Amino acid sequence: MNLNKKIIGPTLMVIFGGSGDLAKRKLIPALYNLYLEGWLPEKFALIGSGRTEFTQEQYCEFLKEGVEKYSRSGIESEKWEAFKTKVSYLAGGAFDEELYTRMDAILCGFEDEWQEKNVQRIFYLSVAPFLMEPIASHLGKSRVCANIEQSRLVIEKPFGKDLDSAKELNRKLLDFFSEDQLYRIDHYLGKEPVQNLLAFRFANSLFEPLWNRNYIDHVEITVGEDIGIGDRGGYYNGSGALRDMVQNHLLQVLCMVAMEAPINFEAREIRDKKSEVLRAVRPLAVEEVENFVVRGQYGYAPGINSYREEEGVPDDSSTETFVAWALHIDNWRWHGVPFYMRTGKRMPRKTSYISIQFKSVPIAEFQGTGTVPVHPNRIFIQIQPDPEIRLLFYAKKPGLKMELKPVDMRFEYDETYDSPTPEAYETLLLDAMAGNAALYMRADQVELAWQLMMPILTHWQNKPLDEQLLYTPGSWGPRAAQELLYKSGRSWHSPIS
Repeated sequence: MNLNKKIIGPTLMVIFGGSGDLAKRKLIPALYNLYLEGWLPEKFALIGSGRTEFTQEQYCEFLKEGVEKYSRSGIESEKWEAFKTKVSYLAGGAFDEELYTRMDAILCGFEDEWQEKNVQRIFYLSVAPFLMEPIASHLGKSRVCANIEQSRLVIEKPFGKDLDSAKELNRKLLDFFSEDQLYRIDHYLGKEPVQNLLAFRFANSLFEPLWNRNYIDHVEITVGEDIGIGDRGGYYNGSGALRDMVQNHLLQVLCMVAMEAPINFEAREIRDKKSEVLRAVRPLAVEEVENFVVRGQYGYAPGINSYREEEGVPDDSSTETFVAWALHIDNWRWHGVPFYMRTGKRMPRKTSYISIQFKSVPIAEFQGTGTVPVHPNRIFIQIQPDPEIRLLFYAKKPGLKMELKPVDMRFEYDETYDSPTPEAYETLLLDAMAGNAALYMRADQVELAWQLMMPILTHWQNKPLDEQLLYTPGSWGPRAAQELLYKSGRSWHSPIS
């Protein structure tokens, strides 16, 4: 969330998991785009580290395949040849002490070549969760991070599997690094429409006065995927939608929607405001979970495997592929306003959006006109696939009688701006290099989120999934998710088409 083009000093970046899928699909294409647009410092070098045995040329070819397929800019031959001179590869295992000795030698070599002493070293942990603590420990104990003030760790999710493991990982990381050096990444916060929530709310006097319990009836946050779990059965069955999506992505979006106005856009201020939201979320007792949270699992459809038929998934698995949650934020701004969140696999479409529904107008003055507003005003913010913001309101239809018609005001990124929208990882990687942690999660945010999850996980732990909670692929989840809103006289909104 750079508010201007901040000058970034000489930078060395190491990607642990540099031969993995995330590096190929997201990280390297993001860095290449930043290079094309002149955001990377002139003195920049990237070292990929992984277990795969690559030669330098093989590694660059591996990365080039990813850039050609996934970069929004595509490959420019001359630019790529220049970019790959900044790339090195170092094979080795995370538990191998010699790896860190060799790594330090390479990094020191760049510093000598550049004749720079205060070069920042950024270590990106794109690895399995069980490798995070050992890597951080080796980095902290070795010479690689001897200049502690110039070292930063970027840590991919999942950050723990429950509250206890998250606290333990935080504790171990803080044995070697300060909180200011830890950048816990959630790529959803790098998406342009999510960042735009701050501008939309706080830069427009039209909306901020209405953004509270006096005018808003309820808020919906939906993240739907139209695909199943693919070949991730082994991982996903130990995670599920609550851990995989709700604990991080959806709660972080919730914070951006519900936070109070910051006094500035410094990292500490933004993170303080988001933590305040999580502290205000009404906690559930274990026995209350069924009244407020619905889980589901996609079943069979012609030509589509059920979840339990996917590779690596047990026949009797109760792991949820869908979650819906009705929650309340007990503070002055939001008291009495329900927030509804849902996420799932095998939904009708791939979409992420926020729906802000305002309270209904008094209808007496429209009685007898032949048309009464049946849909309250609504702000619709689509995060993906096509970012846009729309405001639904009513206007009189041309003619000799009072007839109302719903219309909408619409802001589309692609129609308004000529330049392509940066990918989320471009924003987040640039912020890490600039030392701006505003869009990264702090330790207390992670632990507060897990604290909210624990009653739900505890309730589900020894409770088999009811067959009525199986849903048809291509639907919006089990019927119980609809009933979660019906009982308060509300219903889910589908995306505005």
